Amino acid sequence: MTAVSSRKLLLRRTWALYAFFFLPGLLMASWATRTPTIRDVLAVSISEMGIVLFGLSVGSMSGILCSGWLVKRFGAQPVIRNGMMLVVAGMLMMSLALWLTSPWLFALGLAGLGSGMGSAEVAINVEGATVERLRQKTLLPMMHGFYSLGTLTGAGLGMALTGSGLRAELHLLLAGLIVIIPMMIAMTAIPAGTGKQSLACGNDAAARPGKPFWKDGKLLLIGLIVLAMAFAEGSANDWLPLLMVDGHGFSPTSGSLIYAGFTLGMTLGRFGGGWFIDRYSRVAVVRASAVLGALGIAMVIFIDSAFVASLSVIFWGLGASLGFPLTISAASDTGPDAPTRVSVVATTGYLAFLVGPPLLGFLGERYGLRNAMLVVLALVLVAALAAKAVAKPPVVTHRGKAQTQ
Repeated sequence: MTAVSSRKLLLRRTWALYAFFFLPGLLMASWATRTPTIRDVLAVSISEMGIVLFGLSVGSMSGILCSGWLVKRFGAQPVIRNGMMLVVAGMLMMSLALWLTSPWLFALGLAGLGSGMGSAEVAINVEGATVERLRQKTLLPMMHGFYSLGTLTGAGLGMALTGSGLRAELHLLLAGLIVIIPMMIAMTAIPAGTGKQSLACGNDAAARPGKPFWKDGKLLLIGLIVLAMAFAEGSANDWLPLLMVDGHGFSPTSGSLIYAGFTLGMTLGRFGGGWFIDRYSRVAVVRASAVLGALGIAMVIFIDSAFVASLSVIFWGLGASLGFPLTISAASDTGPDAPTRVSVVATTGYLAFLVGPPLLGFLGERYGLRNAMLVVLALVLVAALAAKAVAKPPVVTHRGKAQTQ
């Protein structure tokens, strides 16, 4: 194989990964924008709707907990393929549940969607970290940026289709069907054996010795960083509109628009972050991101100004944008058994997404949402202090000297 054809295949592989981030984001936003209509169609109360939505959480956690083992056993390619198939099946089941007005079937569809995304999550990130090393270029932030772009696109289309009067079950059906062909095309660009091959080769572990992940202090610090940054991202996703309405007196419409500003900050940060990482370092970018996020959160908590609150969410989004992709990249570099290490860090991030909403809801009920965000602020500041853990490992030269990248 020539160098030119090899580069073309690697470029196709990169764009395939962009697609595997973009398309699930599109599907997630497609059903999320129809949540009020879905609740009405299913004829459930708010508390019952919470139980229905819990299917997504259960599916996501079950998928991501087994993903590392699956990647090691079968390689990243089949895990991505089967995960994407499960995502589409979940969307189609959710559409059917709306036709049948069955809350339990809808919860099962959400569990399938979450399980597919969770199981594919680690595999896609392992594949992305491998492509980063092969291309010697920071790409994971941009890959995660395509997920944010997918959610923006899905939200925009969802609002347009809602305004046009299209039934929710038809919307979900079309969304599930329209992604099948792009997913099949993208799948042809993913080679077999990425995670499996690296573990099967005994010389890989010898070449990159390392502690088991549960004894690796650096990996645990990386987990702390992703916990903090995922907590910052998840708290905004779950509470930002309500925080602006209850805490700063915005109208519900304005609160939703301000949330769009946070999403815009996330998207810009992920698309532009790679340039800063390559120019400076992962440590500098993580530290700067955490400080920027802390600044935005502090502005929301401490300053009573509608203009400042509106501006702060962009800082918040920019600050939270690079936490997940950078820690995934760093986890894969900490030693052998990259799938397990990526799985540990990704699971920690998912735990923050799951634990954050009820914790902040409990604190917000007692002390107010603005005061509850002090927990998020403290965690993000801790992430800034622990940023050195994401440093790239030193490269050993032919003279035996280590050089830090």
